[in-house]
Amino acid sequence: MTPDLFAEPPPPVPAAERAAELRAQLHHHAHLYYTLDAPKIPDAEYDRLFQELQAIEAQHPELMTPDSPTQRVGGAILKTLVPVRHSVPMLSIRTETDSSTSSPEKFESQIRNFLTSEQRRFVKGERGPLSQEAGRVLEGAVIDYVAELKFDGLAMSLRYEQGVLVRAATRGDGETGEDVTHNVRTIKQIPLKLPQDVPEVLEVRGEVYMRRDEFEVMNERQREKIAQGAKGEKTFVNPRNAAAGAVRQLDSRIARERPLSFFAYSWGEVVGDEKPPATQYDWLMRLKSWGFPVAEQTAVCRGANELVAFHRHIGEQRDALPYDIDGVVYKVNSLELQRELGFVSREPRWAVAHKYPAQEQLTTVQAIDVQVGRTGKLTPVAKLAPVFVGGVTVTNATLHNEMEARRKDVRVGDTVIVRRAGDVIPEVVSVLLDKREGDPPVFTMPTHCPVCGSDAVREEGEADHRCTGGLFCAAQRKQAILHYAQRRAVDIEGLGDKLVEQLVDSGLIKTLPDLYKLGLTALAGLERMAEKSAQNVLDALQKRRETTLPRLLFGLGIRHVGEATAKDLARHFGSLDRIMDASVDELLQVNDVGPVVAQSIRTFFEQAHNREVVEQLRAAGVHWPENDGEHNTPQPLLGKTFVLTGTFPTLKREEAKAMLEAAGAKVAGSVSKKTDYLVAGAEAGSKLDKAQELGVAVIDEAAMLGLLGGAD
Repeated sequence: MTPDLFAEPPPPVPAAERAAELRAQLHHHAHLYYTLDAPKIPDAEYDRLFQELQAIEAQHPELMTPDSPTQRVGGAILKTLVPVRHSVPMLSIRTETDSSTSSPEKFESQIRNFLTSEQRRFVKGERGPLSQEAGRVLEGAVIDYVAELKFDGLAMSLRYEQGVLVRAATRGDGETGEDVTHNVRTIKQIPLKLPQDVPEVLEVRGEVYMRRDEFEVMNERQREKIAQGAKGEKTFVNPRNAAAGAVRQLDSRIARERPLSFFAYSWGEVVGDEKPPATQYDWLMRLKSWGFPVAEQTAVCRGANELVAFHRHIGEQRDALPYDIDGVVYKVNSLELQRELGFVSREPRWAVAHKYPAQEQLTTVQAIDVQVGRTGKLTPVAKLAPVFVGGVTVTNATLHNEMEARRKDVRVGDTVIVRRAGDVIPEVVSVLLDKREGDPPVFTMPTHCPVCGSDAVREEGEADHRCTGGLFCAAQRKQAILHYAQRRAVDIEGLGDKLVEQLVDSGLIKTLPDLYKLGLTALAGLERMAEKSAQNVLDALQKRRETTLPRLLFGLGIRHVGEATAKDLARHFGSLDRIMDASVDELLQVNDVGPVVAQSIRTFFEQAHNREVVEQLRAAGVHWPENDGEHNTPQPLLGKTFVLTGTFPTLKREEAKAMLEAAGAKVAGSVSKKTDYLVAGAEAGSKLDKAQELGVAVIDEAAMLGLLGGAD
């Protein structure tokens, strides 16, 4: 058939349609190349598709999306790393360093012992029946575990909404991390967009790391730059530091230049998951199916014996692995059993990290000093003859506390084994007693703080000594001011870490009352503080001269006195003077105040320094309402626990909380069997479902006001 030379050419594909098609192709081929190691097109073809997408986005910027492969390229330098509050905390896992046979057996024994104690509680009527999985274990069933590698990298949380990566955050302190999305986008193993069958919100937890071979290539490149006279260049100590340094900095171009990789091993918040897996292993395989790399060594092990075999097998392979690990992790496979086991403190009972022996070297102890931390903890530190351990030269090693120093019998002049693993603080492992000369004195913790002279005390049941001069001690000065100024305490806006550091380091502030003596000239003279910013801080200080007794009490930083205890103390005593003069027996009359808390409060106010600071705060104009104590404040809801959810018709959530607490109630953040009432407003979510499931009484705002005696 003769072609029609005068026919109209086919219409071009619309730019939006072509851009979407290119993104889909590039995501697919990137997954084949970086995750499955099974490319189906040559690099030149991938580059051609990539360049075509770049051209379309350059002509039509409105078509650029956050999940576009072109957005992996490093951008401009950011001014700061923004803090990110984790919706589900990134908790730590308990670590064991026992022999390869005792650790798994100990772990399994602890699980069975805990379930046995819970069964006894059920028999006594102190809790509900155990889960089906827990019952099977108590009947002698073998426990299934998932055994994983413990990577030596940087923990990371990836948040996807509607399948698109919207945020990446470091672990930080477990509650709050740093937003490093700009850097994580450069890691080619991390998907920017997920398949359509993923939950509406999905947080993937894992580890950013660097392969050893790529680390060596990078270091060789650095050595060449240094040899050529490049300024500011350096080699890196180890892959972990190089990876963490790339992620936790401001210029994403640096992260792009470093060969970073990622392994997924857990998850955080998940919303809209219609068919959640029943096991840890199934979850990992699900993450793998969505394009996340999961270590191939991950295995299901039946019972402690198979965990022992896994630990031994990985230990034999450790040096041949392409990346650094410092141990393996055991997790109970059944998610139902995980929920039954729950958590102790901030660690899951259903998981444990089993580490391999760390790098160790011999050196000598030249002195033992005592350091005072930001929170007042006194730590004995061995001053060592310099020794190269774990990639760095070590001159100090922690002895943790007096009990540990005596248990190991570390004395000045001793030859000791020092251990350092990754970024863990170096520690003295043991003493070579046969090399000890003479009879050097046994280490004893000082009775007074070496910085401020306040009493150093060790509370009953604790191993650590602490300085009691929290408001006076120079070592704790910055921490005391930051705690006092935080939102939940006196709430001084603009008084953050950097400003407090400048104020203390410059000598402008030595104690809390000095805050209220700051002048505009001195404050504006600090680095990065313009006159307007300085005035804003002064205005905030003036505004917060008026506070409340609970906020002030919490702000003083008394050990064991949190927000709830501060409110209880204020309700009971009514005035600060009565609290300062209260005996331990009188303090024990306060709701939820036990012997440890009572003694801590008494010890704090027995220090003349601390009482002087309170008087100086008063002299500076800091004031708060006071009354005669609990007898003037009816508490009709004392002992009741409430949970608030949804939007109320007339009250804000904080207002409702304050009213309930003033009436003696406890306001919790989540629904449990101990909850007495759920106050539900409009758009109540999962808390309402949980309350109905547990049979908790559900009331509205009007009913709550009725309980408070405030209904018309």
